[in-house]
Amino acid sequence: MRYTGTVARGIRMPIIREGDDLATLVVDNLLAAAEAEKLIFSDRDIVCITEAVVARAEGNYATVDQIAAAIRQRYPGGHIGLVFPILSRNRFAMILKGVARGADKITLLLSYPSDEVGNALITPEKFDASAFNPYTDLLDEQAYRDAFGDNAHPFTGVDYVSFYRSLITAEHCDVEIILGNDSRRILAYAKDVLACDIHTREKTVRTLKEAGGRSVFSLADILSQPVGGSGYNETFGLLGSNTADAERIKLFPRGAATFVTTVAERLKAKTGRQIEVMVYGDGAFKDPAGKIWELADPVVSPAYTPGLEGMPHEVKLKFVADTLFAHLSGDRLTEAVTDYIRTKDSSVDRQDTLGTTPRKLTDLLGSLADLISGSGDKGTPVVLIQGYFDSLAN
Repeated sequence: MRYTGTVARGIRMPIIREGDDLATLVVDNLLAAAEAEKLIFSDRDIVCITEAVVARAEGNYATVDQIAAAIRQRYPGGHIGLVFPILSRNRFAMILKGVARGADKITLLLSYPSDEVGNALITPEKFDASAFNPYTDLLDEQAYRDAFGDNAHPFTGVDYVSFYRSLITAEHCDVEIILGNDSRRILAYAKDVLACDIHTREKTVRTLKEAGGRSVFSLADILSQPVGGSGYNETFGLLGSNTADAERIKLFPRGAATFVTTVAERLKAKTGRQIEVMVYGDGAFKDPAGKIWELADPVVSPAYTPGLEGMPHEVKLKFVADTLFAHLSGDRLTEAVTDYIRTKDSSVDRQDTLGTTPRKLTDLLGSLADLISGSGDKGTPVVLIQGYFDSLAN
């Protein structure tokens, strides 16, 4: 009998630089780890590689000047309304710097009391004590300060209204900051608008165009093609980017689909096993203390092999044990439940699936891999997951 189920291991890798043969490095380090740890590969094992090292190896970077040039192409008028950016030094500050460098004036519309992913602009206690209606009330910067004063982010200690203002003015760009949750309110200030939200961007762009916006784009439209020799991403543009250094950002990887296929083929040749491969970014989970969603990338996984398509097909063991087999116990209960699992059908509306998390496999696996690899100095941008597709019947 096997006494373990799913196991996820971080695989240590060398520091990845632009131009490295990442597929070879991933395969070689997986094989070295397997030899050192006496691991045995099986069909449907899963290898997850963080998008950061994929983009670094392919050199998918852009400078602030290149962002500015892309902005000038899209918005030659010079005055841009920016709508609903998240509050993040890593994810948005460099983008804002580039936009400001390519514009003459920015009107910045911030959502309140928090941004799209849960970063609080106003603490719940302060906001609950106020009389503002977030669905209808528009605040200018002075009204915001009069009502709520200074508001440092609970984790970073940054006052993002002041921080974003200083970033813009440092680029010799005029700025006015307003707070509201109706994207159409920006059109009273600027007809040319950049939607900076992530997961609601398509709705925001559509709403603004229907309301009379003139040049309306999302971050996915900026650097969707190279500008001045920059990196780019055809699908996501600036979405999924983060800070590389004081004047560069790293974009979401461009060749992830080819990369996962290459790694899978090489692993098959080396191990004889059909191993699934995926590239992952932010996990799709929420911090219970800070109320912040981790998912600042446009998707959890930009590329994966076909065996990871779809959702889990599982039954809820406690439901089956407590209802269908409540009269059994011990070995007889285990035997009955395992037989039931072996013969389960694919219906999605059965009671025995209640509570089995109907989410995409890649979202679940990417979240697991993100937690294993972490975002700091663990040095494990590759995660090997084994036994994920097993059940009690295996």
